[in-house]
Amino acid sequence: MNLIVIILATLVAGIGSVWLAALLLRVGVRNGSGGVNPQHLLSLAAGALLATAFMHLLPEAFESRIEPALLFAVLLFGLVFFFLLDKAELWHHGHEHHHGGEATGHEGHDHAHGHGHGHDHASPRAGGWAVLTGDSVHCFGDGILIASAFIADMRLGLVAAIAVLAHEVPHHIGDLVVLRQSSANQRAALVKVSLAGTMTMLGGIAGWWLVDQLHSWLPYFLVLAGSSFVYVALADLIPQLQKRLPARQTAAQILWLVAGIVLVTLVSRLAHGEHGHDHGHDDPGHGEHGHVHKD
Repeated sequence: MNLIVIILATLVAGIGSVWLAALLLRVGVRNGSGGVNPQHLLSLAAGALLATAFMHLLPEAFESRIEPALLFAVLLFGLVFFFLLDKAELWHHGHEHHHGGEATGHEGHDHAHGHGHGHDHASPRAGGWAVLTGDSVHCFGDGILIASAFIADMRLGLVAAIAVLAHEVPHHIGDLVVLRQSSANQRAALVKVSLAGTMTMLGGIAGWWLVDQLHSWLPYFLVLAGSSFVYVALADLIPQLQKRLPARQTAAQILWLVAGIVLVTLVSRLAHGEHGHDHGHDDPGHGEHGHVHKD
């Protein structure tokens, strides 16, 4: 049963985020008072990721009987590891897609930091392939993280899937615009990014198998998932929001950030039900690490 739920959740997070991004592009993602403000999407995603990491994934991992110092070491390792993947341009979301003056992932972010996947204006086709390669690797990793969360607790998995969905939407908006620059066929761009999104499902299946084989390592997988969410939020999303804005726009950013936190909290409470987070360590079936949610 766990595997079926993981497949469904990863499909929604991977492909659903692409289609939602395409819908928002159709409605109009642009700056100013009209359309959907991409800054709001980034703030929402950052809030959802941070809330999922600090309020769900990490607390779940630290409920195990593993030495906290060891888990913190894994957290530090994860942050450095994702930084290195970022350097290799395999994990960074690359929202800074400026093509033809179209702002896709942020509002007036003039001081580009060289992020992204090498989207050169002179070679949009090469940039398109770089987008798909990096996107596929990132989606596969997201799938593994979602699977780890589902194996720990059904509610935790749902929260993780929602967080991934939230932060992939602004990412895919940028991807779609880049690919539309390299191809006149907008439908082809949507199909390509959707195919990359299916890697989330493949990552989910791989994660289900891997964690099932190494079940005692589950707390470590959860800490790595948390470090991924924290890294993406603090190193990718929030820096794009750190610029001087009028008080009204700053307040809007904060409100959307809080909305992301509230969204994760509500999803967690609504999904509580029979999968409540009542993992008392005196449960005889709790196991060495306090997790018995196996398929």
